Amino acid sequence: MTRRGILEKMPKPPLIFTYYTAASIEKVWDGFVSKEANRTIFMGAEFDVRPGGAMTWSGPGKDGKPMRYVTGEVLRAEPPKLLEYKFGMGEGKVMSHVKIELTPETEAVKVSVTNDGFADDDPSYAQNADGWPRILSRLKTLLETGKTFRPH
Repeated sequence: MTRRGILEKMPKPPLIFTYYTAASIEKVWDGFVSKEANRTIFMGAEFDVRPGGAMTWSGPGKDGKPMRYVTGEVLRAEPPKLLEYKFGMGEGKVMSHVKIELTPETEAVKVSVTNDGFADDDPSYAQNADGWPRILSRLKTLLETGKTFRPH
């Protein structure tokens, strides 16, 4: 097997992001799960925050017709501190795992996001590595200022 073949077979390392947001833990939780915040941050993601509940992200495609961007399932929810789900792009044929942990601190909330469990051939790995910092920055800005910036 070539060196490239060996590297392609190695498991993908987890994507881990930590941010601090100057807001209450309840407000940060709502930022992740409420329809209103998700319309702003994810442009339409919806969570049914119960184990087994659906997590979907749908919106207009490039042709203007509705399309499914992301499909997932909530695995565990302990409001306002923990949310775990699995998700995949499109109809979710290939899924990864996300764990969001919120920890209150003196004047902020520590937001820890771990996205792992990627299949070796999951094409969304690079997209998620780029997307999470953007999403978390948009959420932090929204919660701290009441407005945010548009996605690229």
